[in-house]
Parts: sequence; structure tokens; C-alpha cells
Amino acid sequence: MSYTSVDAFGNASLMMDLVAQRQRALGSNVANVDTPGYVRRDIDFSQYLGSMNSPLETKLSTKLGPSGILEEREKEEIDIAEELAEMQKNSLLYTMATRRMSNVINQMKTVINVGK
Repeated sequence: MSYTSVDAFGNASLMMDLVAQRQRALGSNVANVDTPGYVRRDIDFSQYLGSMNSPLETKLSTKLGPSGILEEREKEEIDIAEELAEMQKNSLLYTMATRRMSNVINQMKTVINVGK
């Protein structure tokens, strides 16, 4: 099976969704830094970003489950500086994903225009 623009579009879209979901989790951690009993939430998706030709959707659905629940870490103390640094890293990943999406869309436009 060949890797098409549709596959690239789907992967870029999924990556953007995943980054947005992580940003919500990190924001929740910051908002609840002083909440007693709050359990830190995060998602590690670096394993998915290295091989965008893999069946990403299957891996993500296995990892996130049908409800998209993020992994919770037991009684891990929240370090606000670390959370903010992770939010910055996540923002860079989102920028990369949007650039990838833009490139895929431009490729699709080129194919459409050449086919006329």
C-alpha cells in the first residue's frame, strides 16, 4: 500500500488533535496545581511521531481508548515550571503539525491544478 496525500492529511490531522488533547491536559495540571488529591495527567505520543507511515490510528486508539482518556500518573507532584515548559514544547509540536498540514494541502492543490 502506498503512502498518499490522503494518508498524510489524516496523520497530520490526527497529530494536531493529539497535540491539542495534550495541551488541554497540561493546562488542567496548571489549573489544579494546588488542588489536593489532583492526579497529574499527560500523554506521551513521541513514539507515534517518529513513524508517520505506521498505522497511527490503531496505535492511538489502543493508547487513548474510545473516550480519549489520558494517562494519569499516581500522586506525582505538579511542578508548575515543568508544566509550562511542556506546554511550550507542545506548542512547537502543534506548529510543526500545522505546517505539515499546510504542505499536504498545497500538494493536493497542485495535483488538482495539474489534473485540469
